[in-house]
Amino acid sequence: MTTTLAAPPSIPSPASSAVTLPPPLPGVLTVADLLDHLGGVPAQRVRFHPLPGTATEQDVIDAAAHGDRLCELVDASLVEKTMGCDESLLAACLVAALSQHVDARNLGWIYGADGMMRVGPGQVRLPDVAYVSRARSPGGRRPKGPIADLSPDLAVEVLSASNTAAEIDRKRREYFAGGTRLVWIVDPVARTIAVFTSPDAPDAVLAERDRLDGGDVLPGFALDLVGLFARLDD
Repeated sequence: MTTTLAAPPSIPSPASSAVTLPPPLPGVLTVADLLDHLGGVPAQRVRFHPLPGTATEQDVIDAAAHGDRLCELVDASLVEKTMGCDESLLAACLVAALSQHVDARNLGWIYGADGMMRVGPGQVRLPDVAYVSRARSPGGRRPKGPIADLSPDLAVEVLSASNTAAEIDRKRREYFAGGTRLVWIVDPVARTIAVFTSPDAPDAVLAERDRLDGGDVLPGFALDLVGLFARLDD
């Protein structure tokens, strides 16, 4: 009696089962390298789905659309954006003050913390407050689509507990490289606003007793900071 043995299951050849991996981020070999590359952000803010180095603008849009946390796209990596109640309150106050000035003069548009801006190729930032002028927007029309294809005239970042100095420094440099002309860095703890018209040292660091103005970007705009920061004491 002859017994016929079943053929063993076929094993895919290396060529057919190969997985194409994205090119690694420059100089990133470890998780510590990755966090440093992204500006020293805490590990809990870096998404690993999709894997760092593989994320796209659509992933940023999907995260926002699905009611998840807002994320920024930094070198094909999703970095969660965080904001507490104090930071949100100050940002809302600035949106209200800026909108009153801008809308009355039909100068452009004010965006809140979920306004996505393509500040560079593959780089999507969400400033806490942003101003886009009609003069800079193509055709003088409001940018359409989920991601505005420009860096704002004015970008405002309100510092949160998980923000790092390196992260904010990188953001500021990206804004100016993209065409931003004015950046305000608001510190709710110190109750100061650092004013930048270039990516390096601030032109001024304003305290509660000072008045914030719009400079050449928003002529005529002025805001007493004592009233702004007093909202934190309500």
